Amino acid sequence: MRLTLVLPHADLSGGIRVLAIYAGYLASRGHQVVAISTPRHKPPLLQAAKSWLRGRGWPRPRHGEPSHFDGVPIEHQVLDCFRPVRDRDVPDADVVLATWWQTAEWVAALAPAKGAKAYLVQHDERVMLPPQDLAGRQRVAATWSLPLTKITVAGWLVELLAPHAQGGRVHLVPNGVDPHQFHAPPRAKQTRPTVGMMYARSAYKGCDAMLQAVRLAAERVPGLKLVGFGTQQPERSGTFPPETDYRLCPPQDELRKIYAGCDAWLFGSRWEGFGLPILEAMACRTPVIGTPAGAAPELLAQGGGLLVEHDRPQAMARAIEHVAALTTGQWRALSDAAWATAARHTWPAAAAQFEAALMTVARPQRPETQRAEIPA
Repeated sequence: MRLTLVLPHADLSGGIRVLAIYAGYLASRGHQVVAISTPRHKPPLLQAAKSWLRGRGWPRPRHGEPSHFDGVPIEHQVLDCFRPVRDRDVPDADVVLATWWQTAEWVAALAPAKGAKAYLVQHDERVMLPPQDLAGRQRVAATWSLPLTKITVAGWLVELLAPHAQGGRVHLVPNGVDPHQFHAPPRAKQTRPTVGMMYARSAYKGCDAMLQAVRLAAERVPGLKLVGFGTQQPERSGTFPPETDYRLCPPQDELRKIYAGCDAWLFGSRWEGFGLPILEAMACRTPVIGTPAGAAPELLAQGGGLLVEHDRPQAMARAIEHVAALTTGQWRALSDAAWATAARHTWPAAAAQFEAALMTVARPQRPETQRAEIPA
């Protein structure tokens, strides 16, 4: 199969990581994979001016940024500037895959020779736009009705997309975890109570609620420590509690040590497509305290964590206190359950499902066979 991935800016985000994993898997299976991405979008003039007025300087384009596609054995072409992908940029192929709402608009306009058109939806991307950008949010929703075969990563997204998909058919391919990268031996709780989180400035990630929960729990859990990582520095000092161990853009091979150094991992998203850190933490035998976003309800129901309400720092704080109060045996049972859940969701299994979905796109089934696909 000849496959073209049409990407936004290829960076270190979770969505790009998923695509890089799939690209590497498909290449190892003998498929011909080409990725086409854009440079980072130049910030609007008003946003740049605000950056300068706040003392952070005038934003400059960054070249040579690291990407999850670095080292993936496929052809990766980066456009000369941020602009729509056109026919002349895309080789003829069997399948061309949109991976973001803007790329869906571009892929829909490509010539048929560029391949059967599919669309991997990893999030309700409206939440990534400002609330006042009503026109932008309408454009995102309009892409769900484009004549592209839909593939998505979580049950709640199947329900979102099904009314817009032709025949209501959506391919569900849940994400996985790499047990070779994320693993840890059985262990006891940390000597000092420790929780972890991934930090991002975007409001929908819920970091403000998680940080408030940690501060509340620290009033009742002596010595509670917070560790975390992310790709962004906090916008202001005092964002984290004192003595927080925060690591900016740590190497990928250090992530498992961060996860495994915690008694619980906090997942406080208000909106999330899937939530890769849930499985990554669980694979490192760390229980997860999560909100019902992304795949958290399905994953935590399988064991290895606690589900709390959205925007309820007090509830998350009580969950932290609960985990901290567990005996060694009780915590070990919760830790083992987390590992068992992760072991049921591996990348090889997910990649095989993704490959099967793309092969169906490349060779459409007869109508009587299509009805046997996974319905919404």
